[in-house]
Amino acid sequence: MPSAKRLSPACALGLILALGVSAGSGQGARGDLRARVRAARSFALAIGDGTLAGNLSRRYARFDLVVVDGESASARDIAAIPRTGHALVLAYLDVGTIESYRGWYGAARRYRLDYWGEWGEWYANVNAPGYRSLLLKRVAPAMLAKGFDGLFLDNTDMTETHAAQKRGMRALVAGLSGLVHARGKLLFAQNGADVNWPLRRFYDGINFEDVSFSYDFGRHAYVSLPPGVVASNERTIRRFRRAGLEVTATDYLPPAAGGRPAIAVRNACSAGALPYVSDIGLSRVPSRPFICN
Repeated sequence: MPSAKRLSPACALGLILALGVSAGSGQGARGDLRARVRAARSFALAIGDGTLAGNLSRRYARFDLVVVDGESASARDIAAIPRTGHALVLAYLDVGTIESYRGWYGAARRYRLDYWGEWGEWYANVNAPGYRSLLLKRVAPAMLAKGFDGLFLDNTDMTETHAAQKRGMRALVAGLSGLVHARGKLLFAQNGADVNWPLRRFYDGINFEDVSFSYDFGRHAYVSLPPGVVASNERTIRRFRRAGLEVTATDYLPPAAGGRPAIAVRNACSAGALPYVSDIGLSRVPSRPFICN
């Protein structure tokens, strides 16, 4: 596989100048967004089917931090999501796998590795400079140009099962961090506590799924996690919080879940994370956000 390449200081400076943003102004704007995300009290991971339909102003009026699909959302959609006070909108971008329905699939398909049947997508060869260049020079800039406040990266943790891709993932995350922060915006990732811990300096925040409840694809059922696993997940949240990252937590439950959403919210809040609960397809957006007391 091609060796991973890191941005030299000269290249990083060139990237900032090419973007037309000074390092000072970018850091100042990012500091403002960091203050706003620290003040956030509610979160929505709204990337499922139908989450961009209807009156977005009404649907997301009560949420402070909203993640929507970076490709599907238009500039008009982003503008429609209320941005009063400290509200922020991040663009979901899957960097660790390749999805066949993406507009850049034709350019990305040559970098496919093995197939991930649960989600119907392929793991990505992030070691390939061409794949990283596709995301850094085409995909991510196009998303940010729509007016997002930053990026929300998914499947950076693919290196848990594809350890040979760690150098490439680090190079990609570092590149995206430079791109986003030069524009004064934020970078979030999710999951992969062990593999994302060494990358924490590149991120402003992280989301952890399955803190208290999860979905078992083998059984096709929602399940409660054992108390020991929940306690370990809470320790992980606290660890990343102490490192200075903002942390959100997403749990998966069916619509008729009884009192279980309250348990998920309580556990997330006790560890210092903003809670969210939805179905496994992330298509259900609650009318009222989950808020820590």
